Amino acid sequence: MPPAKPPLETQSALGPLRLPVFRMLWITWFMANTTMWMNDVAAAWLMTSIAPTPLWVALVQAASTLPVFLLGLPSGALADIVDRRRYFMVTQFWVAGIATVLCVAVLLEWMTPALLLFLTFANGVGLAMRWPVFAAIIPEVLPRPQLPQGLALNGIAMNGSRIVGPLLAGAIIASAGSAWVFVLNAGLSMLAGFIIMRWRREHRESPLGRERLTSAMRVGLQFVRQSQRIRSILLRVALFFLHSTAILALLPLLARSLPGGGAGTFTLLLSAMGAGAIVAALLMPRIRRAVTIPQLVFGGTVVQSACAAVLAYANTTWVAVPAMLISGMAWISSANSLTVSAQMALPDWVRARGMSIYQMCLMGATAGGAALWGQVATVSSIHDALLWSAGSGLVLMTLAYRLMPDRGTEEDLTPSNVLKVPDIPVPKEAGRVLVHIEYLIDPARAREFRAVMYHSRRSRLRQGALDWQLLHDINEPGRYVEQVVDESWTEHLRRFDRITNADTQLRERRLKFHIGSEPPRLTRFVIDDLAR
Repeated sequence: MPPAKPPLETQSALGPLRLPVFRMLWITWFMANTTMWMNDVAAAWLMTSIAPTPLWVALVQAASTLPVFLLGLPSGALADIVDRRRYFMVTQFWVAGIATVLCVAVLLEWMTPALLLFLTFANGVGLAMRWPVFAAIIPEVLPRPQLPQGLALNGIAMNGSRIVGPLLAGAIIASAGSAWVFVLNAGLSMLAGFIIMRWRREHRESPLGRERLTSAMRVGLQFVRQSQRIRSILLRVALFFLHSTAILALLPLLARSLPGGGAGTFTLLLSAMGAGAIVAALLMPRIRRAVTIPQLVFGGTVVQSACAAVLAYANTTWVAVPAMLISGMAWISSANSLTVSAQMALPDWVRARGMSIYQMCLMGATAGGAALWGQVATVSSIHDALLWSAGSGLVLMTLAYRLMPDRGTEEDLTPSNVLKVPDIPVPKEAGRVLVHIEYLIDPARAREFRAVMYHSRRSRLRQGALDWQLLHDINEPGRYVEQVVDESWTEHLRRFDRITNADTQLRERRLKFHIGSEPPRLTRFVIDDLAR
């Protein structure tokens, strides 16, 4: 009997927009990204006027994205432990403030290349703060089957803003000057902040209280380090954006080099890329039914590299515009597929931290790529920089798929309530917690048992444990002790909230090896600090 088809609204590319909360967030995200593109276009074009060298122009892109690399993890940790609505709202008011300062600096003729880079960096801080919290909110308001469509719609918002933002910025620059772009930026950012303020989201505090920021950051990094799937995704993200950013970073100079090139040409090329991304995003549900996510990522890399090579040789707008259109389609196909893979590989409790690390990798690669290809263009030419980015990107992505294949395996990350929190009074001044779980197994199955315990180690560390060891009794070959160390009693209790169905299934595999008449013996110790 064939499997039942999902409901029509689940299959529809526009289905998530029927949900009022998602629709409100989508509109806000569209406005936020419109201001981002307006700022980037105005800043890049302003830099071509005050310091028209390839390196300075490319550094505008680097200054915009570098803050996400530097501040992404603290931002993601905060988004997992504070009220996400208020945090998102504050980020919009921050961007509005920076836009106001940019406007004043331009109007008073105080702007210098260094000041422009500094203020672009400060604007990027707002992006660094808002992206992880938004990435964590979307799976919270959408059913899991609609998540790919919701993320594709977010891609449409970003790429629709890639058209609207540059068009608005270009029109304003041509008619009134760059300062008024920043004025509109400030107004739209304030409006987005007030829309978020009206959202009546209920924030639920954990009964265990808020995690400490440093501990939350450690656990987020530890989860990513122990997840082979996430590490595989991050490698592809870094390679794809390191090379694909060459087109965007050098686009202002490419536009100027074309016959009759100017602000209008730059806007047209950027809009063409955004239009291609929107078309691909609307077709994404059909595309995803035809090919797998790994195939989409690799195919997008191939097409993106081909477009960069075409742009390197483009000598008219008629050639460059179709290349940018197809480049946008390839870009959204790869970027959306990588984002969906990352979201599906993260449980809810660490989602903002995991997505912040994802975004750090993305923006770090983008910033590094902008600086790298800007320098290559400075010492050689725009033509050579685009060709080198196309060739090296394709070669390195091919090697990544051969050396670290993405098998696309998804774990069941639904929270599990099988294990109950121990009701044991522990003094508040108690230190680290040491847990011993004793197994008696058939020595003939020791190799199989160790293989399962290898995955158990990763599972415990992903949940936030400080350390994990497997002890083997020398005198009794069938006796093993699993030793887990937690930072404190509170952090030990937090691990119970982080157990998923996949962890429960792994626990059942462990228990099948136990041959004792009683269940594995579990003992908890508190490590006293004798130095006090």
